[in-house]
Amino acid sequence: MAIGEAGPGAARSGMRPKRLEDAMRGRLGRECVYVPSCRFGLFVALRHWCQPGGRVLMSPVNDDVVFFVVLAAGLRPVQAPLNPFDASIDIDAVPEGTWGSLSAVLTTNLYGNPDPAPGLRARCDALGIPLFEDGAHAIGSEVGGRPVGAWGDASVFSLSKHAGAQTGGILAPAGPDRNAAVREACAELLAPRRMTSELTYAVRPYAEAAVRRLGLRRAAWAAMGLLGLTEREGIRMPLRPDALAGAVRSAPDLAAHDPWVRVDMHDYRLEPGPVRLRRVHRSLGRLDDVLRASRAGTELLLSTPWARPPADGVVQPLFRVPLLVADRDAAMAALARHGIVVGYLYDPPLDDYAGAAFTDPSPAPGNARWFARHALPVDPLRAREAVEVLERSGARPAEPPEEPGVRDAPEPPEGTTGRGLGPSRG
Repeated sequence: MAIGEAGPGAARSGMRPKRLEDAMRGRLGRECVYVPSCRFGLFVALRHWCQPGGRVLMSPVNDDVVFFVVLAAGLRPVQAPLNPFDASIDIDAVPEGTWGSLSAVLTTNLYGNPDPAPGLRARCDALGIPLFEDGAHAIGSEVGGRPVGAWGDASVFSLSKHAGAQTGGILAPAGPDRNAAVREACAELLAPRRMTSELTYAVRPYAEAAVRRLGLRRAAWAAMGLLGLTEREGIRMPLRPDALAGAVRSAPDLAAHDPWVRVDMHDYRLEPGPVRLRRVHRSLGRLDDVLRASRAGTELLLSTPWARPPADGVVQPLFRVPLLVADRDAAMAALARHGIVVGYLYDPPLDDYAGAAFTDPSPAPGNARWFARHALPVDPLRAREAVEVLERSGARPAEPPEEPGVRDAPEPPEGTTGRGLGPSRG
């Protein structure tokens, strides 16, 4: 059973959103446990399967919140070399010595592009270590003839992304024998439901719609900044290394890492109330329509000169399509002038962001740096508008990295993080 902090939710685990779990079980073919967020589910999975002090291979082009969840679980992140065109883990470029040192592997499936789960599964089986799949961006994606999330010892999903519920997640263990222990661990870690949070969640969609309708998006962001309500000035949140080092010394401890793990979602471990559960259920009911539209938009974006079509020719219903442009910031600005906000940026890579004090750096960091610098993640639901704007702006495709020189690319200037926002994985 997982080791976790006892919490007030332990005695109130009776209300279970069974319909949501059944809907996701039908998609994945395995038991599902509803959790308040993807990051919460990932923490539970890491604590359940991994002993503190272990080492977890993960992608350096990833949300910093995921990085802090790994640290909170008492584990050491190990940054993997990547494919430069979709930021998936490059299995063959991971040194053999690194494989032998690992306690687990964590996929990213960035923007819905699948990591090579069949190959990672085989590696993990040979080493006798667990594979975890982060499917936050990949509810509708497939790899090796199976859904993303059907390969790992455990998989986690966000219902804030494709489903658009702005809350909730799914933790899916591989075997039903783990179900009871995972549920118990979740219940121990839940924070008690708060009426104010439930009310805020209830009115948020209407407030956001009013802001969009009145064209006040920029004014709203400026006001939040003046009031100190925004937690990111750039893409990455402030690391605060001295405070983080103290938290790491106390790990495994979710509470100690809460200032980092909660960023962009302060209710990430809150017990869900009926308003949230009803809205999530309605959102899941529309998911297939969203996935069809996402696949169509992805196909259009992949046909543009800024895209790199998948090697296998399979078009996934991506959450965002990473166009590879020469000047990412200029392209973002052009889109913003037409009301298309680009988020979900992960620049610089985690090893450049956090340093060797908190992670083992990638043995070949150049590909991750190239991708992080050039990737422009476009919402496929706004594909046609985005293409028109980029064509008018004269956006140029990024020059492909040379082989193998990009792996030896120089480190970015100190303090360079780019501009824009990088919303979390949920």
